[in-house]
Amino acid sequence: MGFNEGRRLKGLYAAEVLHNKQVTPHMVRLTLTGDDLRRLPQRGFDQWFRLFLPRPGGVATNFDVVPEKLGTIDYLKYVRHADRPPLRNYTVREHRPELGEIDVDFVAHGDDGIAGPWARGAQPGERVVLMDQGTGFDYAADASFHLLAGDESALPAILGILRDMPRDARGLAIIEIPDMADVQDVTAPEGVEVRWVARGDSGEQPGAPALAAVKAFTPEAPATLSAYLAGERTLPAEGRRHLVSLGVPKSRITFSGYWRIGKAQA
Repeated sequence: MGFNEGRRLKGLYAAEVLHNKQVTPHMVRLTLTGDDLRRLPQRGFDQWFRLFLPRPGGVATNFDVVPEKLGTIDYLKYVRHADRPPLRNYTVREHRPELGEIDVDFVAHGDDGIAGPWARGAQPGERVVLMDQGTGFDYAADASFHLLAGDESALPAILGILRDMPRDARGLAIIEIPDMADVQDVTAPEGVEVRWVARGDSGEQPGAPALAAVKAFTPEAPATLSAYLAGERTLPAEGRRHLVSLGVPKSRITFSGYWRIGKAQA
């Protein structure tokens, strides 16, 4: 890998694959391990990170070109290297700092993309590099109700938020998945309904069923609603527009387009 301690102290975390598990038909879970992960901040909720992967096909990967931050100049320098590691963004599914381990869930749709196919076949010992990026979700303690919605790409983030919410929180979590066989165990406050929506064989575009569920939702108190929308970019964009039209302040809506139809999301 070639990392020295100085680079690690600036926020890069070297790790390697420990376990590979197919948790549902469309989700692969990798357990990553390494001494660096013992010092990775444990932020909870939807903590996310930049993940630098091995290059496909067993081609040599130069992890030494991974930047210590991703400003414009740093990124331009990084992409000039033909042997650079591919870069994707992922969420910490579970974090066990005492063991130097994290779990990461990867959506795997056949051979499309880079990260999904790699995760499906990743072997113990394969190396990666992480760059911690904090959290996107900011718990609103004054919210009367919390609305969370996303497709399968946002599933790890939503489940992490539900796990770490105060136990007296009230809300609705809408999680879209390819098939009902992709349902995962959830730890959530008793006052938060978790609604799984499956596309199945409907032929609907990813994000469409979750968006329909968001549009069917009418908040009792729009001014004090907190919303978190993520996934295929149409879902958070149109979902936000719908909530604003109902009187939800823009400042109370966190939204993120993780990917878009027509471009590989894995």
